[in-house]
Amino acid sequence: MKQKIYTLGLVTTLVVVAGLLLKINHYPGAGIITTVGIAFLVLAFLPLALANHFRNGGERRNLSLYIVTWITCLVVFVSMLFKLMHWPGSGFLIIVAIPFPFVVFLPVFLTVTSRIKNFNIYNTVCVLFLLAGLSIFTALLGLDVSKNRIEDSLNINIGYQRVEKALDQIATKDDSTLLVKSIDEILSVIDEYQNRIYSLTGVSEEEWSSNPGKLAGLAATMRNSIPLRSHGNTADTRLELGLRKLISEFDSVPGCEAFAKAAPEIFSIGRSSGHPGEWSKTVLENGNVTWTLTYLNGLEVSLKMIKASIK
Repeated sequence: MKQKIYTLGLVTTLVVVAGLLLKINHYPGAGIITTVGIAFLVLAFLPLALANHFRNGGERRNLSLYIVTWITCLVVFVSMLFKLMHWPGSGFLIIVAIPFPFVVFLPVFLTVTSRIKNFNIYNTVCVLFLLAGLSIFTALLGLDVSKNRIEDSLNINIGYQRVEKALDQIATKDDSTLLVKSIDEILSVIDEYQNRIYSLTGVSEEEWSSNPGKLAGLAATMRNSIPLRSHGNTADTRLELGLRKLISEFDSVPGCEAFAKAAPEIFSIGRSSGHPGEWSKTVLENGNVTWTLTYLNGLEVSLKMIKASIK
């Protein structure tokens, strides 16, 4: 029996490692292999290994420790799987998994081992280090950030710039309509906002367009570090008001019902007013200038595409 458990553990480990290596390199089938490996780990190998150890030398009064050990592994590894696969609820599971070993497993472990005579204190120290390592690894999964991922995200901005240049060459059929005027007002606020960011960071628009990574290390809080006052409103406030006004105008113009329905998602803005400043903190990434500029560039492209399609 013990030999079979060792074999199962080796095979499960190889499957999990193979799945993780494939996942890191974004190879096909990585998700299935990783899911199967972790499922075998927590549903087959760990229960069998713990049950075998309990039958061979465990005491009935220590049964709770074996049960809590499996539950802890289940919570931690399942949360890792959800985060690796980007499944819904992964953020909540990570929040639960990080403190779970300390809040649930550790008290049971200390209670059970305190009843064991001549228990080696070094075992407790090893367990603490193991729990700390699991928490750190789980937290790193929560960050979900790598150099390549950041660079790929920022390079989206270059695509926005190319589309925007093409759209600027398309003439609007009627510049006097209410919708076109509202869009032009929003575009003006966006330009003002962008220029203010360029001024404060010391990076030109040309540098941002050709090398967005240059701003990757800079961050600023919009309302405090990038104030753009206009009748008491900052640029992000005026931008929010302008977008909500435009959505309302879509509702009132015949033929623009589809825009009215899709605009809140396209602009990343809800129809409810919300609290002042809440939208800017949520949508504009708390003022990180790189993501703020990327959002603003994408918003420009979306507005100009809508403007070009207005008949």
